[in-house]
Amino acid sequence: MNGRATKTLLLVDDEPANLHVLRQILQDNYRLIFARDGQKALELSRETVPDLILLDVMMPGQSGYEICQALKQDPHTGKIPVIFVTAMSDSLDEAHGFDVGAVDYITKPVNPAIVRARIATHLTLVRTDELEETRLQIIQRLGRAAEYRDNETGRHVIRISHFSKLLAAAAGFSAHDADELFHAAPMHDIGKIGVPDKVLLKPGPLNDEEWIIMRRHPQIGAEIIGQHTSPLLQMAYTIALTHHEKWDGSGYPYKLKGEQIPMVGRIVALVDVFDALTTARPYKHAWPVEEAVALLQRESGRHFDPNLVPIFLDLMPEIGNIMQEWAEDCAPAEPTNRIEACDSV
Repeated sequence: MNGRATKTLLLVDDEPANLHVLRQILQDNYRLIFARDGQKALELSRETVPDLILLDVMMPGQSGYEICQALKQDPHTGKIPVIFVTAMSDSLDEAHGFDVGAVDYITKPVNPAIVRARIATHLTLVRTDELEETRLQIIQRLGRAAEYRDNETGRHVIRISHFSKLLAAAAGFSAHDADELFHAAPMHDIGKIGVPDKVLLKPGPLNDEEWIIMRRHPQIGAEIIGQHTSPLLQMAYTIALTHHEKWDGSGYPYKLKGEQIPMVGRIVALVDVFDALTTARPYKHAWPVEEAVALLQRESGRHFDPNLVPIFLDLMPEIGNIMQEWAEDCAPAEPTNRIEACDSV
């Protein structure tokens, strides 16, 4: 949690003998700090932010349950895993422990091997969560890097993420898969990092040669992301490569048609164009939502999956809320009308 090589454990028990037992079990592998009451436990937790807390339940003053609740409500300590170590072995007591936020429940008298194994397991889970959070942050930052190169703001990728998740859930994705799409969608235009400035930032219309260069960005994006075993990065790869394919086969880079286009690519294609149309950019004015909706309807079955368009339009109240929450702070300079209305580069 805090990057130290030796993990710190906070041991909380009002009985010195119990703390001594735990110290004998754990002192060779961890840095240990101790508290004999709830108030001291809360103070030490905030000051040192230990990697894990072993917490007795029955103590004078605040109970372990109350301490755990207080820890979970504090943003500075809420992610610290708490393991109850207690003589209370009733299943209802154990269930209550999980209800207030504990990750495990060990009954006294403790078995040294079990204590060490449970602690190691939960520290590993914390590390896994940290790595996953770091990976998501990298994906989001890279997505924003691509948008900044294209004279856009990070709010575009935020809106795309929310639109994509909303549409995916309505189209039948599981909650988990919709969340994966939420995190993968910001990478859709990462390939623009590899497009020369003279093309990407050109204020006027692109010529045929420049369009050839611009239309390489899906393949560049796929190359940047690469092939991975991670389902999230696999999805990001697919989105980067296919979000400019069109339902009628006229898109790029591979002219995929209909259901040859992966569903995540079809979803991001629709929401990306909608956001491009309804947002002011250096090369265009923002379209009214009604005009953007009319274009989606006209392009249903040509640019867009005809099954997704009506689902998206049914979500317009929620889409509007996202647009309002993540609106741009200010309008860009006078546009130069670089792209055609129904195409998002």
